[in-house]
Formats: sequence, structure tokens, C-alpha cells
Amino acid sequence: MRHLLDVDDLSPAELRQVLAFGAAPVAPRALEGHGMALLFEKPSARTRNSMEMAVVQLGGHPVTIRPDEVGLDTRETVEDVTRTLCCYHAAIGARVFEHAKLERMVAVSSVPVVNLLSDDAHPLQALADVLTLADELGGVDDLAGRSIAYVGDGNNVARSLALAAGMVGMDVRIATPAGYELSAADLERIRAAGVEPRCTHDPTEAVEGADAVYTDVWASMGQEAEASARREAFAGFTVDAALMVGAAEKAVFLHCLPAHRGEEVSSEVLEGPQSRVWPQAANRMHAARGALAWLMEHR
Repeated sequence: MRHLLDVDDLSPAELRQVLAFGAAPVAPRALEGHGMALLFEKPSARTRNSMEMAVVQLGGHPVTIRPDEVGLDTRETVEDVTRTLCCYHAAIGARVFEHAKLERMVAVSSVPVVNLLSDDAHPLQALADVLTLADELGGVDDLAGRSIAYVGDGNNVARSLALAAGMVGMDVRIATPAGYELSAADLERIRAAGVEPRCTHDPTEAVEGADAVYTDVWASMGQEAEASARREAFAGFTVDAALMVGAAEKAVFLHCLPAHRGEEVSSEVLEGPQSRVWPQAANRMHAARGALAWLMEHR
């Protein structure tokens, strides 16, 4: 049984197949007559809408489940919830806090499990990011040798982005404040996938000549208590017009959203001509459709 907990659950060739499914103008009816359970511990506008529509486009029926309806490890164990959902659905997607919950799902699931976001990884976002870059830079085959600079927190988005962009041959640069780097385990996993990111504490160095510049919020959901300390630590890491000047002449700006204007990105950049955040958001649906179609074919 194949699952997608992070991008490197795919080989580089399989990643390209998923991207091709996502970019195809006609969706296969891979979920015809079947349901998909979409379990949310964390709310999300883009994840819920993109996933529900992707399932519908594949001929399936999405069932979105709120955290209070199942109570993972309070009302029922993760394992019991998973086994129950397998009775009704052809696939399970889960947006959770702890990545270990997804691993526990996989251990007992008889259907594919898809990570809709965890504290370790955000694979469907990374697939959408690569689809967006392919749209802007000539196609997936034209991404090899191009460069992307991620500026901000060394978080789940940074990890999955490094995997996806690196696995299609891009030069990956990651600029974080000291103390907010990708973990040693993250870097080990990224390198095991054949990707060698260039890590720095200098945003200007990372962005120099880059074809794409990417950022994410400084305090993610669940880190609200750290927001003030993080704003202080991330001073100088705002992606603004002055920073974008150092990127390539036709560089694009990406953000997984939601954005905090004036913190990780200026309004001028987010709303400016280099911004591709709305096509990027639209590609969340296409990426989800591609991943689900591929998983149904390769169960």
C-alpha cells in the first residue's frame, strides 16, 4: 500500500508522474463511486477546499471530519479511528499537529493515507509549489538548474519544498535565523533524497540571483505563544522590495498562505507583479488531484 506522508515517499520519477497527473486537463475518474475521509485537527481554507474539489473531480465523495467528531486519542485512539474510516473510504487524508499520528495511521490502514499537513511536512503544498514553478519557468523539465530561495522559519513547509524542488533538479537555498534552522534529521532526510540545500543565516545571500523567492509565516498554528519572540528573532527576514531586488530579473514570489503582511512579507511584494501566490493557491487543487490519482493507480 502506497502512502504520501512527505514528498520523498515518491521517487523522482514518481514525483514527475504525480505532477503530470496534476497538470493534465482531464482528470481520471480514479475515485468513481468511492469516498475519501478528510480529517482535520487544524482548520484550513485552502486544504479543505482544494481536497474536496480534487476528490469530486476524480469522481469521488469527500467527507470532511472535524476534530471534535472523532477526538483522536481522547474519544478514540488514532488506530481505531483509522480502522473505522477504512471501512467506508478508499483513501484517508489527515491534517494533524504531530506527524507521529500519521505514521500510526499508516501502520493500520488498508487504504492510502495522505498527509494534508503535519508539524514535520506539507507535501501537497510542495507539489503545488513545483506545479506553479513549472507554469512560470517553462515546464517541469525546465526546472533543473533553476534556483529557489526560501527565507524564514526552517519548518514543515521548508522541508517539503526542499525535497520537491531538489528532486526535480532545482538549486535550493534556505535562509533562516540562527536557532530556527531545519533540524539535523530534516537535513539528513533531504540529503538522503539526493538534495543538497545551501543553508545560510543571510537572506540576501540566499536570494541573490534566485529564480523564485518563497516565505511562510514566522509563527505557525500552534506556535502563537512564541509569536512575539519570533518577530524579534526574525527581524531582517521580511521579503520586501529591497530583498527582491537581489533576485533574478524575472523572479517570482511564492507564499503558501495565509500571509501576515508586514511581517514575513511586505504588502508591496505580496500584491506586486512578481507575486504568484494566487496561482500557487489554485495549484493546491491540481496537486491534490494528481497525488490522489497516482495513489489510486499504485495502491
